[in-house]
Amino acid sequence: QVQLVESGGGSVQAGGSLRLSCEVPEYTTSTTCMGWFRQAPGKEREGVAAIYLGRLATYTDYSDSVKGRFTISHDHGMNAVYLHMNNLKPEDTAMYYCAGTPTWTGRCRRDTTFRDWGEGTQVTVSS
Repeated sequence: QVQLVESGGGSVQAGGSLRLSCEVPEYTTSTTCMGWFRQAPGKEREGVAAIYLGRLATYTDYSDSVKGRFTISHDHGMNAVYLHMNNLKPEDTAMYYCAGTPTWTGRCRRDTTFRDWGEGTQVTVSS
């Protein structure tokens, strides 16, 4: 297993933006599925976004709560996955986790079972 490391969390006012970063692990025998999750105190963990990093194509998956405001992206040169968060709301306040897993089927969704996780980075949005 691989320990992932997130960065970029912080505190912003409602309407602001943040970008979270996570290094993509090297799954040498497969393609890669990466995801961002969040968990607020007293709430269940929520899958926010996922991105499939295929050899020929990528695709993404978003929760309805962030669609249109958050964007998951991949920078091949930096070997990183980002979560661009715009128009942040107080209800976006949570610990955000990066997750990754090898995939041999090409399936990559927020409900994919992810093998590797980061320790989380806090995002706090004030009203």
